[in-house]
Amino acid sequence: MSQAFNPAEDKIRIDKWLWAARFYKTRSLAVDAVESGKVTMDGARVKPAKTVGAGDMLVLRLGPHHVEVEVLGISNKRGSAPIAQKLYRETEASRVQREKLAAEIKAQDVSFAFKGRPSKKDRRDISRVRDVW
Repeated sequence: MSQAFNPAEDKIRIDKWLWAARFYKTRSLAVDAVESGKVTMDGARVKPAKTVGAGDMLVLRLGPHHVEVEVLGISNKRGSAPIAQKLYRETEASRVQREKLAAEIKAQDVSFAFKGRPSKKDRRDISRVRDVW
């Protein structure tokens, strides 16, 4: 086993784990998400320095989706996507809910046809659609 994925390693900071598991592109984005409450651990808000280990349950709010994952492994390096996917397992209920929401969003098929800058009414319509997500 490589050093990047080590299921035997004890704990790691949650912001490092989120970055290594490829949920966020940078560690600073992971820190911002944790600080803003978009990441909860076992139902409670956490700080970026909170440690996670195998068996912990995390709920991530990624855009309109709520993803519930179980931590399977720890990594202190950001590796390829196949390695990152071995670090967690999404719960079946979360997967079904995410797919259902994606189908609903796709069914809405909201598209705006603007000529030039959006008017004040157009901006309100755009905001209304974004607030739904």
